[in-house]
Amino acid sequence: MSESPHHTPLFPALYVVATPIGNLGDITLRALDILQRVDRVAAEDTRVSGQLLAHFNISKPLMSIREHNEREAAAGVVARIVAGEAVAYVSDAGTPAVSDPGARLVAAVRAAGVKVVPIPGASAVTTALSAAGVESGAWLFHGFLPPKPGARRAQLQSLAALPAALVFYEAPHRIEETLADMADVFDSARGVTLARELTKRFETIVTLPLADAPAWLAADTNNVRGEFVVIVHPPATEVAVDAEAMRVLDILQGALPPTLAAKLASQITGRSKAELYKMSLALKPHPQDAE
Repeated sequence: MSESPHHTPLFPALYVVATPIGNLGDITLRALDILQRVDRVAAEDTRVSGQLLAHFNISKPLMSIREHNEREAAAGVVARIVAGEAVAYVSDAGTPAVSDPGARLVAAVRAAGVKVVPIPGASAVTTALSAAGVESGAWLFHGFLPPKPGARRAQLQSLAALPAALVFYEAPHRIEETLADMADVFDSARGVTLARELTKRFETIVTLPLADAPAWLAADTNNVRGEFVVIVHPPATEVAVDAEAMRVLDILQGALPPTLAAKLASQITGRSKAELYKMSLALKPHPQDAE
């Protein structure tokens, strides 16, 4: 008779395990199975992860791998796996290496030729996106913006024209100034979804124009509490033409009427022909094309 999978030893590897972002009920059955069967658990904070393991009656040796010691500690993890151990890595909440420690550890383990096994689960990014109603399939996860105002605004300006939803993390003590900067740098009519305390008791998810976001925060002191996922919805179509499409269009319309310039620019860049035609007329009207 074959051995139960719960008692079958895991093969030596690093198991990157996603854990709940708030509600403990979001732990997956596979995550629990892996955590029960590994030889040890490496954790961003052994106190936080120790409480999680205790809640599910799991007892494992813990080792600390935080941002400041991640590169050095990775060598110890590699040595243990090479010696035959199965090691899990968990961050404080959510999926490791997504704006959390873990990326350096994973890179070091892979560089050593050791297998990395992802154990998927909760992520604040996808949780917020699933409730935001963003119709465009394109989105960019940026993570945390720089804390200094000048650097933050410069980074926002570099993202403003991207034809995609922009997803950020933000801390409660910076959410007000970050949203004020977004309202200044982006088109203030763009929609923004603010998701705070996801999966927790006071979970709040609202969508409103960027121009109204600072007032929403100021309306209730509770609105600025907790960790935030901020999703800035895509810009209006006419603003979403990227710099490369504009450059190609500008070259073509110097020698061609708008209809043909837009058609060729669409074939070259993959952008909408109608979108490029509108832009061509706005940039350089051609009387000979108005038939």
